[in-house]
Amino acid sequence: MTAMPDLVRLSDLVARLPGGGRLEGADASITDVTHDSRAVGPGTLFVAIPGEQHDGHDYVDRAIAAGAAAVIVEHDVECPSRIVVPDSRAALPWAAAAVYGDPSLRLPVVGVTGTNGKTTVTHMLEQIVVAAGQTPAIVGTVGARIGDSDRAVARTTPEASDLQRLLSDMIGAGVDVAAIEVSSHALTLHRVDGIRFRVAAFTNLMQDHLDFHGDMETYWAAKASLFTTDRTDHCVIAIDDESGRRIVAATDVPVTTVAIGREADVRASTITESLNGSSFIITTEDRRLKIELPTPGRFNVENALVAAAIALELGIDDDSITRGLSSLGTIPGRFERVENRAGFGVIIDYAHTPDAIEAVVDSALRMSRGRVIVVFGAGGDRDQEKRPAMGRAASRADLAILTSDNPRSEDPAAIVAAVRSGIPEGVTIVEEPDRQRAIRAALDAAGSNDLVLVLGKGHETGQEISGRIEPFDDRAVVLDELRTITEEPS
Repeated sequence: MTAMPDLVRLSDLVARLPGGGRLEGADASITDVTHDSRAVGPGTLFVAIPGEQHDGHDYVDRAIAAGAAAVIVEHDVECPSRIVVPDSRAALPWAAAAVYGDPSLRLPVVGVTGTNGKTTVTHMLEQIVVAAGQTPAIVGTVGARIGDSDRAVARTTPEASDLQRLLSDMIGAGVDVAAIEVSSHALTLHRVDGIRFRVAAFTNLMQDHLDFHGDMETYWAAKASLFTTDRTDHCVIAIDDESGRRIVAATDVPVTTVAIGREADVRASTITESLNGSSFIITTEDRRLKIELPTPGRFNVENALVAAAIALELGIDDDSITRGLSSLGTIPGRFERVENRAGFGVIIDYAHTPDAIEAVVDSALRMSRGRVIVVFGAGGDRDQEKRPAMGRAASRADLAILTSDNPRSEDPAAIVAAVRSGIPEGVTIVEEPDRQRAIRAALDAAGSNDLVLVLGKGHETGQEISGRIEPFDDRAVVLDELRTITEEPS
């Protein structure tokens, strides 16, 4: 149940809004705030945000009819109570933070950003917090969880009003630590403005989202904007890649560095990998923790280092870190093993960038006793520059089957051709645009001790095609096809 905030007056909100604001009309009392006119009720402050497809100003009348007490707008509208601001999107998080009593000042909030690893790090931290006898909450790509209660969220980082409401609910539920995945879109679009982070963490930066950011420098700058003194008290930065080292050099916030391949405050050594997981030792200046991580992949060792460093900064004890990481369960679509009796391994993973595909394939090559077979594709209406590099990364496998991901409004054949253009000459690759048939072909081709990787969609349960979402769950398709192969009863 959503906690009800205290009454807030419009006149008290104006001073909180960036760029100033002008109160016009009656000084109303506010009990809720939203950017969605469908969620308006009595006492709600409706914030009208111009968007690519819809302009919230066109829905002001609907919001008033639904009982909105006031609106925030960028230009004059007919309304008894309104605040006029230069940028309503930038105003939303500060209005929401005020209405919900600045929940991030009353609850330790951890923000995790990076191209890959955000979901895994937050789930790892969740288990560590549980092991410490505390109540965690997480918000991210696969949804939100407050203690034992799951909630659906519309995007990796929810809109500011929804996020502040979630944080308020967490306080009401007795949460001790909240971990939020912070996307670059969220940083650019002000979704996490108004949140004070106890710890902000960085995993990596790889080519992605250039359809939104334009270039890698702008993408890096969006990520780096989380690590400033006005947003966070402490930073945990993975420095195995240059982007992390650049953030360390640029920030004025106290930093804990983590790495596998270089000197850092928190390091991993003596790493042993298998399909059943990884064992390694976490070392700091004054501690040495032996970790048995049940999630495979060297990249997950890096994620575990980030989670452990966050936990140490939060004051969580060594034993809880060790037990939490060692008890990690399955994370949907993150190097998720599909158990079967066919004699080969199957992994579902969300990898959808060149570096992520390369990392997953390389880990599989180290672990597999047979061949590595990869099924992959590229999403439509997204960063087109990464497609050839995705093909090059997948061609490291023994057999690559190129198929469709979420084609959205694009021609799947054109996407396949763009990915194929990056594959070196002489490399054998199979093209099968139908994703289910591609998965079937991979499983049919697999022999004893081989390892099949189904990449790109991970936890997703639908495929977006021409403006509609068709049901499609990689894991469910794999299980159906495996039943056919092994004649397992359904």
